[in-house]
Amino acid sequence: MPAVVLGTIAVLVLILRWASPGSPNRSLVARHPRSGPPDDYGLLVAVSAPGTYVEGEIQRRTLEDHGLRASLVVTNDGPRVMVWPEDEQRARALLRSPPPGTQRAQPRS
Repeated sequence: MPAVVLGTIAVLVLILRWASPGSPNRSLVARHPRSGPPDDYGLLVAVSAPGTYVEGEIQRRTLEDHGLRASLVVTNDGPRVMVWPEDEQRARALLRSPPPGTQRAQPRS
């Protein structure tokens, strides 16, 4: 019986050592994401700088509803909606257009 208990403890110690950070890059446990500058996201291009995270999520979903792959990231400069370079022009055009069901104000004569 004591051998089973010692064996179980040894296995738990090995699992904990495997999952804990001995060095910064060894841990298998997910770390909290860190924010960086807007140009620190590889190939992704920022197409929008919304005022709030909620506005950014609405914009991201709008782009995804139109078939574009989009990400909302929190940068050092605030939230940014990011897309792949080949989708940049289409994404900017979609974000400039008014949402469906709304009308642009017509100038009065």
